[in-house]
Amino acid sequence: MPYSSLHHFIKTLEVNKELIRVKEYVNPELEITEIVDRFSKSFNGGKALLFENNGTDFPVLINAFGSERRMCIALGIDDLNDIGKNIRKLFGELTEPKKGILDKLRVLPTLSNVASWMPKIKKGKGSCQEVIHYDPDLNILPILKCWPEDGGRFVTLPMVITKDPVTGLRNVGMYRMQVFNKSLTGMHWHMHKVGARHYSEYKRLEQKMPVAVALGGDPVYTYSATAPLPDNIDEFVFAGFLRKKRVELVKCITQDIEVPIDVDIIIEGFIDTKEDFILEGPFGDHTGFYSLADMYPKLHVTCITHRKNAIYPATIVGIPPMEDAWIGKATERIFLTPIKISMLPEIIDFCLPFVGVAHNLVIVKIKKSYPGHAIKVMNSLWGAGQMMFNKVLIVVDQEVDIHNYNEVINIMAKNVDILSDLHFSMGPLDILDHASTNYAYGSKLGIDATTKFNEEIKGNNNLEISKSKFLIKELLQNQFPEITDIYCLKELLNLTIIAIDKTKVNNMADFIGNLGKIDNLRREMKIALIIDKEVDINDLNMIVWLTLGNIDPKRDTIIVKDEAGTSLFIDATRKSFSKDKFDRDWPNIIVSDDETITKIDESWAKLGLGDFIGSPSLKYKKLFQGKGPKIEF
Repeated sequence: MPYSSLHHFIKTLEVNKELIRVKEYVNPELEITEIVDRFSKSFNGGKALLFENNGTDFPVLINAFGSERRMCIALGIDDLNDIGKNIRKLFGELTEPKKGILDKLRVLPTLSNVASWMPKIKKGKGSCQEVIHYDPDLNILPILKCWPEDGGRFVTLPMVITKDPVTGLRNVGMYRMQVFNKSLTGMHWHMHKVGARHYSEYKRLEQKMPVAVALGGDPVYTYSATAPLPDNIDEFVFAGFLRKKRVELVKCITQDIEVPIDVDIIIEGFIDTKEDFILEGPFGDHTGFYSLADMYPKLHVTCITHRKNAIYPATIVGIPPMEDAWIGKATERIFLTPIKISMLPEIIDFCLPFVGVAHNLVIVKIKKSYPGHAIKVMNSLWGAGQMMFNKVLIVVDQEVDIHNYNEVINIMAKNVDILSDLHFSMGPLDILDHASTNYAYGSKLGIDATTKFNEEIKGNNNLEISKSKFLIKELLQNQFPEITDIYCLKELLNLTIIAIDKTKVNNMADFIGNLGKIDNLRREMKIALIIDKEVDINDLNMIVWLTLGNIDPKRDTIIVKDEAGTSLFIDATRKSFSKDKFDRDWPNIIVSDDETITKIDESWAKLGLGDFIGSPSLKYKKLFQGKGPKIEF
């Protein structure tokens, strides 16, 4: 059953004991974030939170999608795999061969259902226009400043609606919006996004670009704005399919564009394509690092409309896991079926672990049929929509449980040959990737962990586990004073984690080369992961998240081979010009400030938030390098 309003969704969350109402005052600047971060990183994503007292007339709903159960409630399903099953059923009904007139007639109800999901424009005003502010002031809304080094306040859960000026095709995307004054925001759409392409068309035609931003309503609308749909597929058609009811639209008050009739808040405006861009950011982003300030278009707000009892929806992003991880999990489950149907039927399942922040790590399970099959899948996925942003992709056989990471690791140890099963490629990266040598372009690593056909076997350098008691730690720390700690995980790919004080290293390539010269070392150390000394060497989730974020795979992976064996060295440290000839700015990680942490600690009990939850930022404080969104080396 579709939700008639955001209030309807909130009531459903309450019935399911998935919501906490916070009635005491909480400041939208930093304080809401600090509370939500504690819930997001607690067991199963904690609870959704409704901050009813924030200094405005609009309660803030946040972390509403922040668990698998709440995602299911939002989408009106019992299991995240249900939608994929519905897609497969629909596709089968529409495409299976029809033998006669009766078979053809049987498909008519399905076609009727599909037609009923198409958006419809209605005349008059909608409930989203019960209150109209012709002199718009964004300060009436409880727009969050999320993290201490953010450039300002940001609208974080907007459905940004644009149209192609030539074809008239609509797009609904989710692009953060920094508030600069009461009627001016930035529009942070990346170069690869449809909104940016629409902007380019308006600029070519020398026209102003109408934009509408919708907030709230049926949560399916919000999810659809995040979905990786093919270009020129209307997100409101997809929303109609998900909710099994068409999205009704109404014309904006001041812009020639349509918006859902039943959302909570609408921000109308335009972008003057003849204007210079504005410096937008920094912003604590979903990668767990600050995205640094850059130039983006200006959105001039011409009108704000809303329901009389509107709710302001928001989200925060940062070090995983957070609310967006569960949105990504829904996308993983929903879009598996279309990928199998449309391009790769050999795929059985895929998984996007939370530490991979959506695009840095993908594990794929296939039914392997011929030599090179895993490589074919890698190349196909890297050419498929938003999969082009993937940095590390692991392919395994159909028997492997890819949601059991220990099992995946064991299979990699058994099947991966360092010399022949690591496949590097080049291509586009998410512009938020801070580690690539070049902006938005860098290397990718595909790991073939499938069982090999005879034609694929080139040697015997797999990652077998050593049984010896060779004392790597004592040996290395005696010879290399820059090494601060060592953690040997022989049961985990024969992995050795080496923490270093990089200020004492003149050149990383020379350092790794000297490690590789030590007698007997590589027989015991198949993979060596080099990290900064501030990283908790015992926290594998932290290490994997930072490694995936900090590497350009081809640049930072060094294979050393001689008669002693073959070893893989991975440089997962922060990069700088002085040590690495890296000439891009390196961003800081995201943590709350001490003042905010203390304030929430002291007010926790009176806020009615339940059992005390400590600040996750305390765990990551050592990683924060000085004040500011970027590190000054």
